[in-house]
Amino acid sequence: MTAAAWRATLAATALMALVMGGRAAFGLFVSPLNGATGLGLAAISFGFALAQLASGVVQPAIGTLAERHGAARVMALGALVLAVSNAALLGAGSVWSVTGLLVLAAVAGSAVGSNAILMGEVGRRVPAEQRGFAAGIVGAGGSAGQLVLGPATQWVIGVQGWMVAMGALAALSLAALPLARMFARAPGAAAAAAASRAAATPVRETLREARFWIISGAFGICGFHVGFLATHMPGVIERCGLPPALAGTWLAVSGAANIAGSILIGVAMKRWASPPLLVALYLARSLSIVLLLVLPTSSTTMLVFGVAMGLSYMAVLPPTVHLLGHHFGVERLGTLFGVVMVVHQLGGFAGAWLGGLAAAATGSDTVLWTIDLSLAVVAAALQWPMMRHARPRSLVVAAGAAA
Repeated sequence: MTAAAWRATLAATALMALVMGGRAAFGLFVSPLNGATGLGLAAISFGFALAQLASGVVQPAIGTLAERHGAARVMALGALVLAVSNAALLGAGSVWSVTGLLVLAAVAGSAVGSNAILMGEVGRRVPAEQRGFAAGIVGAGGSAGQLVLGPATQWVIGVQGWMVAMGALAALSLAALPLARMFARAPGAAAAAAASRAAATPVRETLREARFWIISGAFGICGFHVGFLATHMPGVIERCGLPPALAGTWLAVSGAANIAGSILIGVAMKRWASPPLLVALYLARSLSIVLLLVLPTSSTTMLVFGVAMGLSYMAVLPPTVHLLGHHFGVERLGTLFGVVMVVHQLGGFAGAWLGGLAAAATGSDTVLWTIDLSLAVVAAALQWPMMRHARPRSLVVAAGAAA
């Protein structure tokens, strides 16, 4: 990759770490918020679920704004709003104020470091044959953020309380401001981008393609899984009778495995096509859930599960981005992936909300694990129609080099 492509990739990696790490750490605030406000687990879970949904619904619009006005401006505004909304949660006490601020923070986080913006910006700057590897590095950034911010937030909550930890996350959001400058447009870039968009296939035609909705549907199932884990994994650990402090360690362990999984999938994409890789990832996720359900409950079992989940957690992102770019081009990748993220966050909404409802009603998470297991098998099955559209990896690389 060129120096400019590397700079963009590393800046996107840092932004992904900031946003995804903070989003993963937010699950640690479910119990403290519930205790401080007395709103109840179901109400708090609904707020988190609605935030998951909102962060997806706005991504097509955010991707379009970034394409028209520049990603740097959108990211900078999002960073400011994210800091303010996180800080305002310290004084929230009603269902509507907590829910509204969670939604606002999620929308602002999408503007700072959504997959739609970051993958679109990196995809335009990186050669076609190296996009999978670059996407893997960016995905690893989200894992690195979880690895650092998960245990750090848990430690601050334990030592200084949840309000200090929330204030620290609010201040940390401002670190996105200098990183956003890396995506400032060069003179004349706006006109070139507009011409490229005009020559691209209209979005509405792409939305009529069955392949697009197959890709989106599988990623939506991934969203269900991510929404449930991000919101309720600390609660799952508590309901299993394990020490609450294990949640921070679990986030760190799964985050470290996430880094490995994201980088490994980027390397694997140089050799194998995306659909079979996605089949393997979703089936591996299914097997991990089966093992969690059948093995004796212990801290070791939970941490091994964290490793298994981490290896597939963000690894589905690079093949999904590659499939979109391969089938529909990169000119409107930000907007198209924004639509895919709507479906992803619809799944996240269902996972976060239903996880809270099931836990409140039954005191157990078995129902949600069973649903998650079934959906992971469905996501693997959805990749089979894409097999006939996949070209050998050597042809993809050659086409990218020729372009």
